Amino acid sequence: MSEAIRNTIVAIIVEAGRLPVAAETLTDDADLYQAGLTSFASVQLMLAIEDRFGVEFPDRYLNRRSFASIASIRAVVSELLTEREAA
Repeated sequence: MSEAIRNTIVAIIVEAGRLPVAAETLTDDADLYQAGLTSFASVQLMLAIEDRFGVEFPDRYLNRRSFASIASIRAVVSELLTEREAA
């Protein structure tokens, strides 16, 4: 997976995630909710990701699991970008 996508996601988490820990220090599999991500912040994170990547989260991705970690967000974003390119 693209390191650029990961770096962009981390930057968005820094801006919109409002975590009490430095997002840059989290591993890809670290639980963002355990790191302090709230439900409200996850919505802000989703909106920022949609804006930055030019995608829209369908209902199937509007769940806690999709935003649980950097890796899960990256997987969803990659799938949405692939779907967008195939359309």
